[in-house]
Amino acid sequence: MIPFRVAFRPGSSLYEQVVYAAEKALVSGQLRPGDPFPSVRTLSAGLKINPNTAHKVVTYLLHEGLLEVMPGTGTVVARPPSSTAAERSRLLRNEVEQLVVEAKKLGMGLQQVTAALAEHWERLDSRDSGEMVPGGKGGRGKT
Repeated sequence: MIPFRVAFRPGSSLYEQVVYAAEKALVSGQLRPGDPFPSVRTLSAGLKINPNTAHKVVTYLLHEGLLEVMPGTGTVVARPPSSTAAERSRLLRNEVEQLVVEAKKLGMGLQQVTAALAEHWERLDSRDSGEMVPGGKGGRGKT
């Protein structure tokens, strides 16, 4: 069973879409530290994606520190690393710039962008138990 949903969309790579869905599940609290993460085989079969793509997703999440391999247990969700506010801001620099560029192309003002951001933030926060999970990581260019 896959503990998150992926609504595949044309025009974006399957790999990026699965990574995004997994990261979203992690930061929204749907997946918590210590929770088991599906094996490559389970991920591949459950999402009907190529095993190489599933392996690439798991490898990326391991590299980003979002997952860890526990001997005798398997792959589990890692505890979020501690980081400073400056480090967390730096991790989002590219995504924030992309958001600003897209908003300006759409003719949106700062207040409209802030309202849209707050709405999405609240929607993610309200899922599950309403807990916020600190320390999410980005790093891919496009999400």
